Amino acid sequence: MTKTKAPATASLLADRPAARVLMYSHDTMGLGHLRRCRAIAHALVEEHPGLSVLILSGSPIIGSFDFRTRVDFVRIPGVIKLRNGDYTSLSLHLDIEETVALRSAIIRHTAEVFDPDLFIVDKEPLGLRGEVKDTLELLKARGTPLILGMRDVMDEPELLEQEWERKKVLPALQDLYDEVWVYGVKEVCDPYEGLDIPGEIKLKTRYTGYLRRSVSRAPTPASALPFGDDPFILVTAGGGGDGEPVMDWVLRAYEEDRQLPYPALLVLGPFMPQEQQHEFMERASKLDRVEAITFDSRIETLMARCAGMVAMGGYNTFCEILSFDKRSIVVPRTEPRLEQYIRARRAEELGLLRMLVDDGDRNPKQMAAALRKLPGQKTPSQAKAVAMLNGLDQVGRLTKRWIDERRRAVAARRIA
Repeated sequence: MTKTKAPATASLLADRPAARVLMYSHDTMGLGHLRRCRAIAHALVEEHPGLSVLILSGSPIIGSFDFRTRVDFVRIPGVIKLRNGDYTSLSLHLDIEETVALRSAIIRHTAEVFDPDLFIVDKEPLGLRGEVKDTLELLKARGTPLILGMRDVMDEPELLEQEWERKKVLPALQDLYDEVWVYGVKEVCDPYEGLDIPGEIKLKTRYTGYLRRSVSRAPTPASALPFGDDPFILVTAGGGGDGEPVMDWVLRAYEEDRQLPYPALLVLGPFMPQEQQHEFMERASKLDRVEAITFDSRIETLMARCAGMVAMGGYNTFCEILSFDKRSIVVPRTEPRLEQYIRARRAEELGLLRMLVDDGDRNPKQMAAALRKLPGQKTPSQAKAVAMLNGLDQVGRLTKRWIDERRRAVAARRIA
């Protein structure tokens, strides 16, 4: 693809009355990346009147979410990761090379026209199969600040080092990005731990703290709250594509012990295979104190109301456990990455949650015992976790600093 020089429109930046932030999330399947970007976008427009945020996303269900005024999205063609690690087009009859080329062209054209004051990339420095590289180079030539946002844990160091070498991550961090934002606390989890990271990259890294979540302003449908005002356990597996273990284990516990302290609401996730959804729905229907739904785009309301949670150990779920101060049992995924296990193990050491590891047996008595003990667990705030949740405030400050610097630089060039 032919590289484009910085166009004349970049010189109009200083005259624009409102700033623009472009965000990119590769979003194959699952909800984690999209929900993190959405939380940041909402916080930015709330803190900075007039600022607009545009999210580039491959999520097939992005349209199911509510977005605040001045936040919008461009849906790029979706892809799905196969069991062997390869990717394929989600809906189109295109091979993966054609799909990535189409996605890359849409991303680049959007950036060229939207002309952001700041570009924030989520997790993948060069995007899916390098699809963002041309856009990064285009915006770099314009002088647009480029930010990589990373979660607190990526993977075990040995595997992450191999992945980053294969994807040429360190050169991208050194040559393209102006700053790296780690959405966490270094003392809890550090994505660089065990890696040989050049000092230049460490100097441009900022640890923001975890991203606080809040209840959606839109009302939750009554059908999503089957227990009325009674306390209940919320069981969630995020997108649900790999949520079978936690759902099965909880159902086994309720099938084994009909007198557990609280009823349970299972949110299976939109990406759980339909056969599994049907199986879990049928099992739940036979239990008086268990209800199951597929998806709730305003799940924060359920989290705020529940007495406790059983969940996988993804980044967003961890932020929500801290934000809503919920006693929780976490069943982390251990394949294909150890990210969730590393986070959950460290959080358990700090007294923030209880971890159960799926060994394939899923002894119902073990889960039932944990559910019986849940009401007596400490809440995260009792373990002094509140100070960790300043991520959105810090992201807002960093965003303002970069936009102000960018505009001062443009104004200086015009005067010169």
